[in-house]
Amino acid sequence: MEREQLADFLRRRREAIRPGEVGLADGPRRRIAGLRREEVAMLAGVSVDYVVRLEQGRSSRPSPQLLGALARALRLSDDERDHLFHLSGHRPPPSDAVAGLARAGLVHMLDLLGDTPALVLSDLGEVLAQNRAAVLLTGDHTRFTGDRRYVAYRWFTEPAARAVSLSDEHDHYSRQLVADLRAVAGRRAGDPAVTGLVDRLRAASAEFRGLWAEHEVAVRRADRKKLLHPRVGPLLLNCETLVTPDQRQQLLVLSPADAETRERLDLLRVLGIEEFPAGDAPVPEGRDSA
Repeated sequence: MEREQLADFLRRRREAIRPGEVGLADGPRRRIAGLRREEVAMLAGVSVDYVVRLEQGRSSRPSPQLLGALARALRLSDDERDHLFHLSGHRPPPSDAVAGLARAGLVHMLDLLGDTPALVLSDLGEVLAQNRAAVLLTGDHTRFTGDRRYVAYRWFTEPAARAVSLSDEHDHYSRQLVADLRAVAGRRAGDPAVTGLVDRLRAASAEFRGLWAEHEVAVRRADRKKLLHPRVGPLLLNCETLVTPDQRQQLLVLSPADAETRERLDLLRVLGIEEFPAGDAPVPEGRDSA
């Protein structure tokens, strides 16, 4: 671990980012051009003291998980992220593991979308990054660990995950999740990450087993979804998905489909964040059911 170079790199990257690039207010009273340490800590989900120690070269070696969080917070490019890992004494994530880190370009697009809810997902349905508007809408999905990281796993194993989805949408949504996972399994045939998730879902859910046996296949496209938000009521959302060339990550953009939903999303931004049910809101699938 090269503590002095790591400290210098983190400090310079923090100072180079404008607050507006990460969705923070860039008011006239700011004394520095870049981010404050407190803001980096908030974005990365770590303590301010740890950020201070990192920038002063006094920290222990950060874990790969923490490095991934810092890379997202500082909007590092793929090359900068790999450099961060090298300085910390870790090998950069291999190609399979990189799929678990939101691409810098997609994270930047989250910032540009501002008040429009948007998320970056892996092809297995793990939410890798969200903007603030998406957190207000669906809760923080990046906090989950283990199999709970995957939207499909929570949907089929945790009743609370369906709490804010209208009951008449449940069957349709279940089929979407399974059909999309079928498409991923076809593209990544023999990949243990995919086969392992499918095997665990088949063991945990009779509903999943039944739908998997039907062998329906579909890819993510445009769709329209209904959600019942615990604070502002029913929402009708247009879902558009942009897929990376390797099909390993998607940017899901959720926009109001009618004037009433637009007003309720505006109200939600004013109300701010409140606790969601244990499973949080399901992440709408940006595809059709063809």
